[in-house]
Amino acid sequence: MTLARRNSRAEVSVLVPAKDEAENLPEFLRQCASALEGEDSSYEVIVVNDGSEDDTADVLEELREKYEFLGVRSHRSRLGIADALRTAADHASGRIFVFYPADLQFAPAEIPQLVAPILSGEADMVTGRKEGVYEKAFISGVYNFLCRLLFGIRVTDLNAVKAYRREIMDVLPRRPDWHRFMAVVASAEGFTLTERPVTLHPRRAGQSKFGLARIPVGVLDLMSVWFQVRFGRKPMLFFGLSGGILFLLGFVTGVFALVLRFWYGFGFRPLLDLVMVLVISGIVLFGFGFVGEMLAGAREEIRQLSAAVERLNDSERNR
Repeated sequence: MTLARRNSRAEVSVLVPAKDEAENLPEFLRQCASALEGEDSSYEVIVVNDGSEDDTADVLEELREKYEFLGVRSHRSRLGIADALRTAADHASGRIFVFYPADLQFAPAEIPQLVAPILSGEADMVTGRKEGVYEKAFISGVYNFLCRLLFGIRVTDLNAVKAYRREIMDVLPRRPDWHRFMAVVASAEGFTLTERPVTLHPRRAGQSKFGLARIPVGVLDLMSVWFQVRFGRKPMLFFGLSGGILFLLGFVTGVFALVLRFWYGFGFRPLLDLVMVLVISGIVLFGFGFVGEMLAGAREEIRQLSAAVERLNDSERNR
């Protein structure tokens, strides 16, 4: 049996965030049943109703009665894809996760080819490389270019469907919209990446949840991720170095001001103000570095405790 029955464990869990997708879900689940039935690995589909305002909840209840491999979870209000994926992962049983939207822009028939490199041990994460007409190709291209430039990621498309090992969810920060940087974080944590082509189809029903207003948010998120990846575990490397440079500039400027005042008898008040600004800024940044080091240490302890709790939960589930 390649489609897991209710209350049984599956090897692969397809995680599906759904916001106002009542028109697409019946066809999406039909295609899932058709595409995954003949596979060697067992599959389950976990759909998260992310605060939908249409008939998504009622449609999912009907589909749940029809398909035993379907699990359903709901959010009272819209929390976003990242939280929907986290909710689905918390209730999934598979050791491999597949992020797949319910809008039918990606056909479920291509799920097995995303999972295959992980099953064979070739990679820990497989990203889909979109092929077809894409309305937001320019924006996506800029985003992917910046990610490759800043993080050295060698896959082409970081913002499409993907399959990944369950452990990757443990290293992904619980931040809104950070699912888009899953490949970046996974690569920084030492997981191996590869890619496979996936066909992008026109949306059949409903509307896209992404607009131009998300571009500034995406840029700020990109900067935040870059800082977390480069300096998240060693904040003193950033704040301490910056503070030291500013303090040194302030010291040199102060010596120069003293020479001007006592050697040449020329006093320049703005130069004194510059010395104070540089020295105080350097000290403040150094202080931020010490506080950041303490926070980084506390976060590492929390991660270790979370890993220990997860191991205990796994041992309980396997009994």
